[in-house]
Amino acid sequence: MTDSTQRRVFVARSLAGACAVFVSPLVVRAAPARVEESDETAQGLGYKHDTTKVDNKRYPNHTAAQTCLNCSFWQGSATDEWAGCAMFGRKQISAKGWCGAWAKKPG
Repeated sequence: MTDSTQRRVFVARSLAGACAVFVSPLVVRAAPARVEESDETAQGLGYKHDTTKVDNKRYPNHTAAQTCLNCSFWQGSATDEWAGCAMFGRKQISAKGWCGAWAKKPG
């Protein structure tokens, strides 16, 4: 290869790389999957998207004040509507939800 050919290849690759760097933040990422109440794990833990819909006969220790948001397994911030949970792997749960693994957040 001659020097001018090498320069052209370098410039072309540099431009392609620069375009990739500027375009990559624009790529929309898929939102993480949400837990469905019909999921096997959710059913086993009695998970509901809304804590007011929990069967109090089946879970007599449940109170309406217990939500995923104030559970120690909640992995989101106080302003997140949906976030991760240690009980559900990579799936997200509702901040207003509840399951039988609920444990009061320390503090």
